[in-house]
Amino acid sequence: MADADQVSGTCDDRFARVRDVFTEHFARGEELGAAVAVYSGDDLVVDLWGGVADRKTGRPWLRDTPCLAFSCTKAVTAAAALRLADAKAYDLSAPVTTWWPEYGTHGKQDTTAEHLLSHQAGLPAFDADEPAAIGADPAAAAAKLAEQAPVWEPGTDHGYHAITYGWLAGEIVRRHAGKGVGAYVAEEIAGPSGLELWLGAPPEVIERAAKMSAARRGGGSGQAAPLDPATLEGPYRALAEAAQDPRSLMNRALYNPRVAEEPGGWNNPAVLAAGWPAAGLMATARGLAGLYRDLLAPGRIVRWPTLVDAVVRRVAGPDRVLHIDTSFGLGFMRPSSAFLTPAAGRDSAFGHTGAGGSVGLADIERGVSIAYVMNRMGEEVSGGLRAYRLIEALYASLD
Repeated sequence: MADADQVSGTCDDRFARVRDVFTEHFARGEELGAAVAVYSGDDLVVDLWGGVADRKTGRPWLRDTPCLAFSCTKAVTAAAALRLADAKAYDLSAPVTTWWPEYGTHGKQDTTAEHLLSHQAGLPAFDADEPAAIGADPAAAAAKLAEQAPVWEPGTDHGYHAITYGWLAGEIVRRHAGKGVGAYVAEEIAGPSGLELWLGAPPEVIERAAKMSAARRGGGSGQAAPLDPATLEGPYRALAEAAQDPRSLMNRALYNPRVAEEPGGWNNPAVLAAGWPAAGLMATARGLAGLYRDLLAPGRIVRWPTLVDAVVRRVAGPDRVLHIDTSFGLGFMRPSSAFLTPAAGRDSAFGHTGAGGSVGLADIERGVSIAYVMNRMGEEVSGGLRAYRLIEALYASLD
C-alpha cells in the first residue's frame, strides 16, 4: 500500500480537490499505482501520479509510466473514424456495404457506420470461441464478424460491443486509411500533438508499463465484492446473474477472444503489442486527457460540428449486453448507469470508461478534460468509484 506522501506531480491550486481525492485513495489503500491528469483548455492543471507500477517488483510509478486503459480505447478508435468522416472519406449514414460489401450477410445490409460506432450493430460477441492471437489480425477478426448473423436487427436496439467494437469501427479506419487503427492514430492524432498513447505498444513502452493487478475484495480495500443476485433487483440483478453464467451474452462479449488463457493475461507483451482497437490502449493519464483536450480544440482532430454531432445521444436505456442503462453517441459514452458523472456534467460530458476503473472524460461546454489510469482493478460496472470521485472533484473545482 502506498503512503499518501508518495504522490508526486503538480496541481494548480484551483483544482486542489482533485489532488486531495487522489491522495486520499492512496491513504485508504484503494490504489496500487495510478495517475490522474486534467486539462483546462490547453493548460495542464493537474498532473499527478503515485504508488507502484509493478506489485511483484515494487517498481515505482513514474511520470511517464504508461498503463493499459482497456475500453478507454474505444474513444481513440472513434476519434480516428470520425476524423476520416470529417475528411469525407465515407458517409456515416450510408450502408456499410458501400465500402465493405462482404458485410451485407444475414440481414446486415442496411447497417451504417453510425450503427457500428454506437453499439447498434447486433454483433456484440463472436459466435465461436476465439484465441487471443486473432487480435493481431484485424482483417481476420473483421471477416469473422461480417459472416455472422446479428443478435438483433441492426439499428433497432443497442448493446455493449465490448471487444468486437474494435474490429467493427476499426474496419472503417482500415478500409479508408489503408492502415490499422494503431498506425493511423500514431500518424494523425498522437504524433502531431506528442500524445503519450499507443495502440500497439512498442517494446520499450511495454517494458516500462504498469502491470495490471486483480482487485482486492472486501477487507476495507475500497473495492467492491462480486454482486450477489439475491440482494439485487431489476437490471442489476440481471447483470449479476449474467456475470455468473459463463455463456451469457455479457460474458461472451467481455471475455472472447480468450486473453485469460495467455501467460500474464492482459499483461502479455504479445497482447499489448497487438493493439486491440477496443481494449488495447496503452497511455499515461496525461496522454489520454490530451486526446480529449485535442477533441475539444476545433480542427485539431475533427471540426467542431463533427464533434458536436458525435456526442449527440444515439441510444439510451437498457443495454442488451450489460442489462443496466447505457448511452452512446458515436463511439463516446454519455452519462448513464454505466458512465457516472455528477449532475453538472450530465448534459455536457462525454468520454469512455475502461475495465477496472480507468476513465477519460471531457466536458464540451466547460472545455476541460480528465483522465485517470490505474493498475489495481476495481469491479464496479460503472468504471469505478475512484474515477467518479475524481470527476466529482473536478466539477466541484469548476463550480
